[in-house]
Amino acid sequence: MATKAEPSTDDTSPARRSRAETREAAINAILDIATVEFVEKGLAGARIDEIASKSTKRKIYYYFASKDELYRAVLERAYRRVRSSESEIDIESGTAAEALRRLVEHDVRYHSQHPELVRLVMNENIHRAEHLKQIAGLPERNQAVIGLLERIIARGQAEGSFRADVAAIDLHMNMTALAFYNVSNQFTFAHNFGVDMTSDAAVERRAAQIGDILLAWVRDKA
Repeated sequence: MATKAEPSTDDTSPARRSRAETREAAINAILDIATVEFVEKGLAGARIDEIASKSTKRKIYYYFASKDELYRAVLERAYRRVRSSESEIDIESGTAAEALRRLVEHDVRYHSQHPELVRLVMNENIHRAEHLKQIAGLPERNQAVIGLLERIIARGQAEGSFRADVAAIDLHMNMTALAFYNVSNQFTFAHNFGVDMTSDAAVERRAAQIGDILLAWVRDKA
């Protein structure tokens, strides 16, 4: 008599996703497609039909009530990702100056690797932050980077290496502005001056320069 095969103990089949994981994956797939459309054409020029051609309109409207809601979700994810990336930077080891350089250079690299963030921010400024204002809790979540900078500044001041009048919001503004420029003006700068701002070497050189600039600014001159 034939015997039944024993159940395999080497189950290499992929684990089934939970409903929440399936939902998150579906939303991220839509947001990936929508991000490209909004970056290339802005909110006014983007078309749900174009996004749907790479997904399905039914699926889009299952998760998002309108194009504006989809756009806000794209914005929110872009901001959430940059803040999340900053939270992973080691700001505790070494001196405060070394910690600040790590965070500054990270931001330069991140903006260069994620030009969609720059384009979305530029587009939203055209709209006077109209859609950002409708994203609940976003300003509070963006405060995370200010908290990181305040901790670095306080340590630098305690070490006697940072000026007493450095404000975290000013440092963040300068850090972001310098990192932003490398992406926002890459085409016009390349045309006018023949400078490639996108190569790995150019990004690393720019990251080091911005680190030098900001460290020179925050350091105690006494």
